[in-house]
Amino acid sequence: MSDVQQRIGELVKGHRVMLFMKGTAQFPMCGFSGRAVQVLKACGVSDFDTFNVLEDEEVRQGIKDYANWPTIPQLYVNGEFVGGSDIMMEMYQSGELQQLLART
Repeated sequence: MSDVQQRIGELVKGHRVMLFMKGTAQFPMCGFSGRAVQVLKACGVSDFDTFNVLEDEEVRQGIKDYANWPTIPQLYVNGEFVGGSDIMMEMYQSGELQQLLART
């Protein structure tokens, strides 16, 4: 396992709710990342962690390999990959995301 994959694994497993995104929760740098933050807040999650992939090119590329998912943002809950902003939105609309986050 490469150093970057190990770093990503530690971030994913070390935080209950981890969002890899462009920008920060306070200042998203793309619409998809902004929507992901809004969905988490709409679910009542205030204690999530974020990683700004624009500040670390290795992680920006490595996260795509980590989950075998080509786009950012990426949400992880309890160390498990959930999906990107579209999947988060679908899960939110069905109530599935709220249930997942409530179990954690």
